[in-house]
Amino acid sequence: MNLFTLIGVMLVGYLLGAIPFAVIIARRHGVDILKAGSGNPGATNVKRVLGKTAGNACFALDVLKGFIATILPRLLIADESALAFAILGLVGAILGHSFSVFIGFKGGKGVAVTMGGLLALAPLVLLCGLLIWVATFYTSRYVSLASIVFGVSLPLIALMTGSPGLLIGFLVLLAALIVLRHRSNIQRLIAGTENRFSKKDKPE
Repeated sequence: MNLFTLIGVMLVGYLLGAIPFAVIIARRHGVDILKAGSGNPGATNVKRVLGKTAGNACFALDVLKGFIATILPRLLIADESALAFAILGLVGAILGHSFSVFIGFKGGKGVAVTMGGLLALAPLVLLCGLLIWVATFYTSRYVSLASIVFGVSLPLIALMTGSPGLLIGFLVLLAALIVLRHRSNIQRLIAGTENRFSKKDKPE
């Protein structure tokens, strides 16, 4: 694996992921999303503060970041290392989204970016994970819980669908990161103080 290619793929992925669409969209509405709602620069907080249209736009753009960062290496690298480089591109995008250099190394939880990357890497795994996300959300009305269950389910789905070992290993690490990034949500879920979408709301 070429070191310069590795660094380049991760750097491009990081910079794509670091684009703070939540902050940009909120500023266009005259809002500092880092100080509004939960203070989290992600699509869920944008939706709660600014409404469905803004939240859905943020979600779609975050998904696109992950997709582009992951698909580019697969398009540009034609040998057996393409999968590894695609995973590294997604890793870079998730790190960029979670710790964006443009907003003081703050960021969102990375779930939307992960979905975009999986769309390029493993569409079947993503589809199954999305079904689990939807079922969990509409049962509980908690976006955070649905995201945690989604993340934890990914390596299990990959294992059951015969995905490559490299992808399964990556998804195990990704599940751990998603749980870690949601640790404050987990504390609120246990305490019964986590924000819940009402039944009139739709998830982004």
